Amino acid sequence: MSLIAVSKFHSTAAIETVISAGQTHFGENRVQEAADKFPALRKTNAEIKLHLIGPLQTNKVRDAVQLFDVIETVDRPKLAEALAREMDRVDHRPNLLIQVNTGEEPQKAGVLPVDVDSFVELCRTSLGLPVIGLMCIPPVDDEAAMHFGLLADMARRHALTTLSMGMSADFETAIRLGATHVRVGSAIFGDRPS
Repeated sequence: MSLIAVSKFHSTAAIETVISAGQTHFGENRVQEAADKFPALRKTNAEIKLHLIGPLQTNKVRDAVQLFDVIETVDRPKLAEALAREMDRVDHRPNLLIQVNTGEEPQKAGVLPVDVDSFVELCRTSLGLPVIGLMCIPPVDDEAAMHFGLLADMARRHALTTLSMGMSADFETAIRLGATHVRVGSAIFGDRPS
């Protein structure tokens, strides 16, 4: 199980403190913020693995493919196609997770559960993308366990071994239901800077 320290909005100094405690996996929401912080950090900490956990716009795909080790928010065909083109162009292939909108929330990104099978097929077979797992963010007011269970069932159906689910408030439930990655920010860094 991998702990992803969600470092968005936190300073390089705060991240260095967490690195000194042994943390190696970090999650950032924005490509530009990660580009501002992590190249310098990686010069002295080569073991860092960087995860994109926020939405990815197609115009940021080139930078994302170069910068991140894992992109957890693949959620639409246009983005998958752009990732495939860029990975072929530069011959660099970060691992990918498909974000599933398990709560079918209209304001939230992610593939709807009914579309997961066809989207996995598109990504893996048609585009040859290195999809290794699924990610979800349950609705705030729902019981997280049912969303984690649904995601785990989908992953099993497609023999996907990586499940990124669970955050500071519900990571213990996520681990119990099969999470391989949990994304924890405030429990590690404290409250986000204003």
